[in-house]
Amino acid sequence: MKDTIIEIFKSWISEYTDDFSGVLSASENGGVIHQQAFGQRDSAQNLPNTKETAFGIASGTKLFTGLAVCKLIDSGKLSLDSKLCDLLGYDLGKIDKRVTVYQLLTHTSGVGDYIDEEADDCEEQLNALYIKYPAHNWERLEYYLQMITPLSPKFEPGERYGYSNSGYVLLGLVVEAVSGVSYQQFVIDNIIKPCGLTHTGFYSTACLPDNAAIGYIQDDDTDEWIANTSTIPIIGGSDGGIYSCAADIDKLWRAIIDCKLLSEAMTANFLKPHVTIEEDDDGVESYGLGVYVFESGDKLFNFAVGFDTGVGFCSAYYHASKSVVSAFSNKTQFGLYPLMFSCEKLMA
Repeated sequence: MKDTIIEIFKSWISEYTDDFSGVLSASENGGVIHQQAFGQRDSAQNLPNTKETAFGIASGTKLFTGLAVCKLIDSGKLSLDSKLCDLLGYDLGKIDKRVTVYQLLTHTSGVGDYIDEEADDCEEQLNALYIKYPAHNWERLEYYLQMITPLSPKFEPGERYGYSNSGYVLLGLVVEAVSGVSYQQFVIDNIIKPCGLTHTGFYSTACLPDNAAIGYIQDDDTDEWIANTSTIPIIGGSDGGIYSCAADIDKLWRAIIDCKLLSEAMTANFLKPHVTIEEDDDGVESYGLGVYVFESGDKLFNFAVGFDTGVGFCSAYYHASKSVVSAFSNKTQFGLYPLMFSCEKLMA
């Protein structure tokens, strides 16, 4: 299997990128199959990425948020049917009062999205947003409300799937309201520490730990690679921005599967498909309660992905082989989906 994994990684790099910077990793229940690091975590200091380097995983953070919310449900402090308006004391503006926790978790709330990834001009919208709301101010989840509450709903609650960053910001605020601590602290205390994730955290882009990777974006005018610190929030929130490494993500998947974070019933509910995203001859892609699901015949895997300026991430747990494949990049990489599906043919 190791030789095949190496060949899959090599083929992916040759087809999708000639300057990959990051870490590719594959593991099974018995340990690491193959890991390989490429590029630099700090180009100014000429510091290489290593297998232990922590990378921003952007929307991969939603996996942590889904777990945090489900943990509160498990403990009886919340329910899937709880209405957002009953949980938060903020003025929610144009947010529909019927929106539930379940709809936020499954991206079916219809809440207006401050980063609308369904829009053709998403990148232009994001650039304009950072001009109006500089990245160094994005420290607390309350700050996001001014960008979310004035937005009209995109559709009726429960009408369809519509990927929503706003929805997961609101879930982070729910975690804070119910637990009495910040979203970040709740995740640290209830997920990061119990799982022994030693290279995972909500690191400030202004002072990254020694072995965390700076994200790089290519300047349109000079083609030079520059740090992404002005184009991502200074502190990660509940919709994206946590840092992690290959070994930690592997530990997290196995803690989830082994029901170490949630009860057996809640784990099954968390991982199972709740809403269909896309269905074709290759299989069905769905969403659970904070995690993606792909099914094709007897093949099944859950996965998480994240993309941002200077960030690319994907990680999948393949149930049949109890294997994990993850890719981390500190340059934006949009060709990571094909890597997951290439590995699925082997891991299933």
